[in-house]
Formats: sequence, structure tokens, C-alpha cells
Amino acid sequence: MSLGHHHHRPHAALTRRAAIASVAMAMFLLGLKAFAAWQTGSVSMLGSLADTGLDLLASLVTLYGVRLAAMPADLDHRFGHGKAEALAALFQVALITASAAAIGWRAVVRLNEDQPTAHAEYGVAVSLVAIAATFALLTYQREVIARTGSVAIRADNIHYRSDLLLNLSVIVALLLDQYGGLTGADPVFGIGIALWLAWGAFKASSHAIDQLMDKEWPEEKRERFLAAAATHPELRGIHDFRTRRSGSRDFAQFHMYVAPDMTVAEAHHVMDAVEARIAREFPGVEVLIHLDPEGHVDHPDNPLVETDVTPSWFGKRP
Repeated sequence: MSLGHHHHRPHAALTRRAAIASVAMAMFLLGLKAFAAWQTGSVSMLGSLADTGLDLLASLVTLYGVRLAAMPADLDHRFGHGKAEALAALFQVALITASAAAIGWRAVVRLNEDQPTAHAEYGVAVSLVAIAATFALLTYQREVIARTGSVAIRADNIHYRSDLLLNLSVIVALLLDQYGGLTGADPVFGIGIALWLAWGAFKASSHAIDQLMDKEWPEEKRERFLAAAATHPELRGIHDFRTRRSGSRDFAQFHMYVAPDMTVAEAHHVMDAVEARIAREFPGVEVLIHLDPEGHVDHPDNPLVETDVTPSWFGKRP
């Protein structure tokens, strides 16, 4: 029996608004940084500009991804379109990696040119504005991630977190280069920015890959789910418990033991009660439950199937 909830619709609206905010921010910063890069000739600012340009493209892809992921299930995608978020996140990772490579190459070339920057005040002012705007976006994104678990917005958030350090680096590089007399500071910071972006790409990819590979929920969440499911007095045990996540939606399935002499109607009543309890504790999770008479073994020779995942305290509580 399957239990589907529709709480993902508010989640879809939240992730869509977060993606739109990201696009608007990237467009605003792109104009500012283009002006500053033109005025200063700084490779750090140029790297920051390139990163913002890729931010805009990545944010547009994220917006498309979360809109696609929010589409309801259809005849060709009966589990929904949630994995579109993970694909959008992986596209972001590819863009971040390309950005890091381009910035690193430009910085290495600049090291050999020994060319100073100019008009550092423009770069510093633009970077300070970018820091304030990015911090506001990150605060909003963290709230959306906490409420939806969106992997696409999480990847966007990781990228913009790196932008905070990137903009601070631009400020320090410009000040050292123009006022501190350290001509090599700007390209050295450019190389550091490239390495930081590459590390961010690696971290952003892990969540998306976990979803595409249907990785199980964290153990603590699995235990809480089992505790919620195992409260009915006529439930004799749970086995073959499997979980996964797709976009901002969770899926869980398990087999539950009931007394062999129960009628179909009685067993169905127990299942309804278990589902109601799960719905209260885990709103929005789509649950699939299979009934088994107590003692039945579905996969006696398959070591990959958990034959019994009933919590150790099950049946021992007052």
C-alpha cells in the first residue's frame, strides 16, 4: 500500500523563489563587477567577474531544475521529476570547475607579466557591496534548505559561500597590490580563489551524486522513522526497510509483519494506523508498505536484504 503526501508543493514554491533570488543577485553583481574589472585591471576582480557570470548561468539552470523537479508525476515519470535538481546541481559543479581552471590559468599568466592594478577603490567598493548582497542571499537560502532539503539550492549555497571568501580576497589583493607594493599579490590570490572554487565543486557534487545513486537516509533519520512506524501494538516487526531522496521529496518502503490469522480488513486497519503515525512524524514522505504474515521470509538467500530492521526496543516498551 502506498501513502503519498502533497506537502512538497510549498517546498517547490520555496525552492523556486530561492532560485529566482539567486538569478536576480547574479545579474546585479555581474554589472557591478564588470565595471570594476574594467577600471582596475585586476585578475582577482576578473576572476570574481567570471565567477559571477557562471553564477548567473548556474542559477538559471537551477531555476529550470527546481521548476522541472516540482512537476507532478506523469505516465513516464511515476516517481516524479525530483532528480532534475540533482542534475542541475551537477551542471553547476561542471561550471564551477571550469571557472576555477580559467581563473587559475589567468592568474599564472599574470604572475609572469608583473602588471600592477589601478583604481583599487572601485574594486574594494564593489566587493563590499557584493559581500553584503551575498550574505543576504545565503541567509535566505539556508532557511529554504532547512525547510526543503533541496540539493540544487544547496549546491547554489555552497557556490555563493565561496563567493564571500572570493570577494574578501579581491579586497585584500587589491590593497596589497596597489597600496602595499606587492605586485604579485593579486595573481597569487587569484590562484587561491581558483583552488577554493575547485574544492567547492567537489563538495557540491557529493549531495547530487548521493541522490542520483539513491543513497539511504542518514542512520539517525532511519532510526527515527522506524521508531515512529513501530508504535502500533499489533505490528509484529518491520523488515526490508529502504529509503531514498529525490529533489526535495523523501521515499521510504518496508515490509511489516502482522499476525498470520488476521483478516485482510484487520491488517489494512493496522497499516492505516501506521501510515497515519508516519504522516504526523514525517510529513511529505511517500511511503510504500507491504504486508507479511509474521515469520514469513521473502529473501532467505539474499545477503543484501535486511531480513529484520525492527528496533531492539520493539515489543519491550510498557
